[in-house]
Amino acid sequence: EVQLVESGGGLVPAGGSLRLSCAASGFTFDAYVIGWFRQAPGKEREAVLCISSSDGITYYDDSVKDRFTIASDDVKNTVFLQMNSLKPEDTAVYYCARGRSRRYCGGDAFGYAYWGQGTQVTVSS
Repeated sequence: EVQLVESGGGLVPAGGSLRLSCAASGFTFDAYVIGWFRQAPGKEREAVLCISSSDGITYYDDSVKDRFTIASDDVKNTVFLQMNSLKPEDTAVYYCARGRSRRYCGGDAFGYAYWGQGTQVTVSS
């Protein structure tokens, strides 16, 4: 059974940091592309970044470049979203997702077959 479980969200002041975790079951993380998406109230879900063996890390939102990055722990089969210098506009529910592709990142949610339940990130001003 394929499962993705996010954790690590919470309330943080502007300028602070959070590290979100995405724990996988039923597959090995490094065999597929893994994307992080976010959805703010009243807005569509948007791709934040993605990692794949072919493309490395791809950013889909310029506002997070130099602030967000992906790390992984293959032993724990877990992917992390490290978020630094957080801004109020980063407030959203964050999701990790497994791509349909084993190699190629994409910014369209249609390209991802399995999703976690999401974790809320709230950044206060």
